[in-house]
Amino acid sequence: MSMNIFRLAGDMSHVLSILVLLLRLRVTKNASGISIKTQELYLLVFVTRYLDLFTTFNSFYNTIMKILYISITAYIVYMVRGTEPFKSSYDRSHDSFLHWQFAVAPCAVLALVTTLAFTGFDIMEAFWEFSIYLEAVAIVPQLILLQRYREVENLTGHYVFLLGIYRALYIVNWVYRSYTETHYQHNWVAYISGFIQTCLYIDFFYYFFQSKYRGGKFSLPN
Repeated sequence: MSMNIFRLAGDMSHVLSILVLLLRLRVTKNASGISIKTQELYLLVFVTRYLDLFTTFNSFYNTIMKILYISITAYIVYMVRGTEPFKSSYDRSHDSFLHWQFAVAPCAVLALVTTLAFTGFDIMEAFWEFSIYLEAVAIVPQLILLQRYREVENLTGHYVFLLGIYRALYIVNWVYRSYTETHYQHNWVAYISGFIQTCLYIDFFYYFFQSKYRGGKFSLPN
């Protein structure tokens, strides 16, 4: 994948979102308002998408980014699931979205069907498509959790905002590449999934910008 300003900005937004989440956990010493199920979904996204770490070398930048995504997300999951005081402050009753049943399983079936239908059975392609589908819905448990809490803590809000900006910038990156690269190959799986993922953030963005404009607390409606 070639580099351009939109891809770079998207990557930096993505890395920054993860670091903001890590900072939020370290500063507040609690996991209240954080969906560990979203983090588990993202970890599964990264692991299945970046299996080519063991087979293909594209660049040092590419390799470092993949390792960062996997390692930091795995650390966050471990920190909340297995260490105090995060483990005790994590609210399982609010973070109740059945992510294995309603995210992982449907995406796995969809990836298998589309891979068989369009490319024949290719295990690496199936894992890649699965990661694309799963990323589109990975934020859902976090958005549901914030809706239940209603009042969004500042760093948590910025974490979700940066994740949304990352995906929006990648859509711009795809459009830019389609106009500037002669042999650019369109990928409608990524396009459609990216569009769905970005749409999930629209309501959040509206209330995020509204809170910044008014200067008050960031709250979501019932």
